[in-house]
Amino acid sequence: MTTVTATSIKPCLVFRDRGAEAIKLYISVFKNSKIHNLDLSDGTGPIEKGKLMNGSFELDGQEFVAFDGGEPFSFSEGFSIMVTCETQEDIDHAWAKPTENGGEESPCGWLKDPFGVSWQIIPSELGRMLTDSKFGNSAAATQAMLRMNKLELAALGRAYRG
Repeated sequence: MTTVTATSIKPCLVFRDRGAEAIKLYISVFKNSKIHNLDLSDGTGPIEKGKLMNGSFELDGQEFVAFDGGEPFSFSEGFSIMVTCETQEDIDHAWAKPTENGGEESPCGWLKDPFGVSWQIIPSELGRMLTDSKFGNSAAATQAMLRMNKLELAALGRAYRG
């Protein structure tokens, strides 16, 4: 079987509209994030003037590309930006910006930002708490998580430890 040698592999976000605005929001959430380029249409081609033709950016070192694709494009929960945080302060910060100005909170640490992209904001300990019943009550931690939108690390820990 032949394998491919790629020059790069990056997630590509195709926004219906407002991709440049989304990129600016995203880099404001994470340290070590930056925009490489935002190429907007001048309106001479098939893409409407001012729409994002090509955007390249990094979120804490992870590279992404994006563009505005128009009406046929939308996001589903099948793709999400998963953010794993060590502290409640980081969870709170990562949660705040994507949920303001039209973002929607969802259960179990999920949210949808104003551009339709789903995010999972979770504590790094969550996987252990939900699966390692040897050192705590995983069922209680799961039940606590199911009652939350933004995850609260202290409450999850109390449920897990009993």
